[in-house]
Amino acid sequence: MTSVFVVAHHQRDEAAGLAIVAAEWLRARGHAVWMPPDDANALGLAGLGSDREPSTADLALSLGGDGTMLRTVKLLDGAPVPIIGVNAGLLGYLAEVEPPGLLAALERWFTGSEAAGDFRIEQRMMLQVDVERMGMTSKREQWRALNEVVLEKGESGHTVRLDVTIDGTPFTSYAADGLIVATPTGSTAYSLSARGPVVSPQHRAMLLTPVSPHMLFDRSLVLDPNEPVGIKVSGYRPVEVSIDGQRVATLAEGDTVRCSPAAQTARFVRFGPHRFHQILKAKFGLSDR
Repeated sequence: MTSVFVVAHHQRDEAAGLAIVAAEWLRARGHAVWMPPDDANALGLAGLGSDREPSTADLALSLGGDGTMLRTVKLLDGAPVPIIGVNAGLLGYLAEVEPPGLLAALERWFTGSEAAGDFRIEQRMMLQVDVERMGMTSKREQWRALNEVVLEKGESGHTVRLDVTIDGTPFTSYAADGLIVATPTGSTAYSLSARGPVVSPQHRAMLLTPVSPHMLFDRSLVLDPNEPVGIKVSGYRPVEVSIDGQRVATLAEGDTVRCSPAAQTARFVRFGPHRFHQILKAKFGLSDR
């Protein structure tokens, strides 16, 4: 028996229908299936809700868009559980399977093998994000990010000052609306909106992208994973920290964020050639020349 953890978008009726179809198919074959109670209640599927730890699953099923994929990764909390993403959202950079292919994807997962080429597991780099509070060396806050960590102003109409070190060596001080440290996966998220580079998610790298910098140097940096980034709040204005779009902390002067590659990876199940450049081409409507 395999245990399957299902995460679904709360506001999409299609996600509820997909969850019902998946649960019926899985249970008919003797597999255990459950959802977070919040998801189950929001979709009117209370019978699927359970407080069981997501990390105990053998497989995770994400029903929604890229945001749901990010939430699935967060709920797994670093556990090496493969994720099948079904795109019931808008963009679909991360979720590969379209809704009509849900049951075919499950069939291939349960009856096939990676060795035989029926699917493959693609590992994506994540960031480890550590916050050190000024004068509180014994207390450290820690998160993981699949897309990015963002430090940005908390007050409209003002910039913040952020001192950056790279691999322990001072780089420069930014006066900007904020800074983004992104993974290659996150290069098509907020970093792209801030004119950062597009990087193949098969790379391991860290992208440092300023947001509306008030200085001559306004370029992104693409750093090796062995070059950890430190960002210290050097001004008196508060700085908000967001991880994959979720606000997690407010920093004061002297507080520091350190970003480095996480030991854990996100694991996505792929059933065909996942050509990132072709996905990018389709999303931006690029034509052949």
